Amino acid sequence: MKQLISILAFTAILFIACTGSTKKENEQANTDTEMHQTDDGLHHDNGEDMSHNDQEMGSDKMGHDMDSSPITVQKSQTTSVAINAYLKIKNALVADNDKEAAIGGKDLVNAFDKIDKSSVHAEKMSEFKEIIEDAREHADHISENQGNIDHQREHFEMLGTDIKDLLAIAGADRTLYQIYCPMYNNNKGGSWLSTSKEIKNPLYGSKMLTCGEVKSTISVK
Repeated sequence: MKQLISILAFTAILFIACTGSTKKENEQANTDTEMHQTDDGLHHDNGEDMSHNDQEMGSDKMGHDMDSSPITVQKSQTTSVAINAYLKIKNALVADNDKEAAIGGKDLVNAFDKIDKSSVHAEKMSEFKEIIEDAREHADHISENQGNIDHQREHFEMLGTDIKDLLAIAGADRTLYQIYCPMYNNNKGGSWLSTSKEIKNPLYGSKMLTCGEVKSTISVK
């Protein structure tokens, strides 16, 4: 009888031990599954967040220096020679003519020296000088890179922002349109100034002549 009771007691202990072990294994398996699901969830969430951030950054890049609101500038003849030289570069690049673009770049460098600084308000003089310095550098690159039209176009695109900022301070003698091509520079976008709303793209020339749309107007009062 005592032997039977001992056997039953041992069997019960063995059963409880096995059940506890199985329960722990199941709990560990469930925990592992939950952790895996959580990790997957975090991975996907991060992926979505990164994608969203990338899209926002892409929008920032596309929209950089691309203010679509119209601006009005003072009527002035002091920037006429600079505008003419800028447009000479633009027309040359539209025609894929790197030689004429280089000549226009040199003309623009010289034109900056002819701008009447007396028309610039004192509080704007520091900004004015910075714009001229930056624009002169881009014009120099254009004038010195005959035979490398891609490099000329790169600096011409950046030059457009300087010219727009210059006109906002020193005025202009005509209405200009800021035109934007979203496909330029690996879809980061690029812009230029023109006296016409007709799209003739200097950033691509004959490769993609009609890429662009009018984004802003610079009016004279």
